Amino acid sequence: MPLPYPDPRVALATLHGKERVLAPALAEIGLRIEPVSVDTDALGTFSGEVERTASARDTVIAKARLGMQASGCALGLATEASFGPDPIVGFVPVHHELIAFVDDVHGQVLVLENLSRETNWQSKAVRTASEAETLMLSSGFPEHALLVRPNQAFAGMPVHKGLRDRAALEHAIAECATASSDGLARIETDMRAHMNPSRMRQLRALASQLAERLSTPCPSCSAPGFGRTHAHFGLPCRDCGEPADMVRAEVWSCAACHFEQEHPRSDGRVEADPGACPHCNP
Repeated sequence: MPLPYPDPRVALATLHGKERVLAPALAEIGLRIEPVSVDTDALGTFSGEVERTASARDTVIAKARLGMQASGCALGLATEASFGPDPIVGFVPVHHELIAFVDDVHGQVLVLENLSRETNWQSKAVRTASEAETLMLSSGFPEHALLVRPNQAFAGMPVHKGLRDRAALEHAIAECATASSDGLARIETDMRAHMNPSRMRQLRALASQLAERLSTPCPSCSAPGFGRTHAHFGLPCRDCGEPADMVRAEVWSCAACHFEQEHPRSDGRVEADPGACPHCNP
């Protein structure tokens, strides 16, 4: 069933070749991605020269709208990512990726997100290139690029990005260590999409999720994009029947007309274990 869009063009705001992994999934549902070269770095950079001041959600929507404004398209697409230590485990790196689909035809914005530990993100302060050997090996260098900056950041600091050559990497570390007030260089994985195959794989998977979501029309207004947005908690305990702090049902909703529909848990579970019940296991 074709999607209800008179113009299938989708403006993709990117400087980093994301269309290579985003376009195929959307092409399967009749949408055509058109890359738009706009300065998305003005909204924040991984390397720290420009701080991201808005939330990830607001930033990814703003990116999509930049592409729409530059192209005149009524549909816009953008992605935004954050990387860092797992907030619970701590030492395990996590990749949080968002994709925004802005639809001015139906007056809606869809934002899908994915949190994954399948990332090569790393960061380390080093004095010499020899101290970076372990990071280079575990990060997948040189297929995955690295970036280097002074460990103590300052305005106008040198930042070397897209490093896939060992000699260039050694030169960057020496220069940035000298420039830093503590004599250290900060070496990190370059997480820009075109420099990081691991991130490209996550983007491809998220594009497939978006295509599936857009293929589902709202039962109330028929706008594309009906799908799970949140959940209701309070799964009844198997022993006492009281609500436990577990998902009871999934809520699907429409971003255009705000119609909601409750669905059973996708795993079919209808009772909680007593160990998760605050009454049986206070």
